[in-house]
Amino acid sequence: MLMPRDRYGLSLFDEMLNDPFFKKSENNRSSIMKTDIYEKDGFYHLEMELPGYAKENIQAELKDGYLTITAVKNENKDEKDAKGTVVFQERYTGKCSRSFHVGTAIREEDVKARFENGVLTLTIPTHEQKRAEEKKVISIA
Repeated sequence: MLMPRDRYGLSLFDEMLNDPFFKKSENNRSSIMKTDIYEKDGFYHLEMELPGYAKENIQAELKDGYLTITAVKNENKDEKDAKGTVVFQERYTGKCSRSFHVGTAIREEDVKARFENGVLTLTIPTHEQKRAEEKKVISIA
């Protein structure tokens, strides 16, 4: 038997649907991972909003010229009444990611990352840095 909505003043789905993962903005895009990118002093500065996520649950990966940011969230909630009986229990697992093309000349050591107050900040060089070319010697037989 399902719990009546007004008995405890909550709906089983209200809490879940209030999570930022499920909210939509005016252009029907998810309100999570909002990103601002600006250029300054020869670097791109990428600022991504990730409220409610822990630093250890965020990963930035560089592969084939694409920078991919992935955030994972696992949450368990339960509420009990005065007798210790569970009146509400919920489990939530969510994963979101975004990718940006940064070019194949960018390497992991070129990207600087910081996560503070729910905002992930990445600093990426704008120009292709010239790598010191290794000397390739051709042996003559």
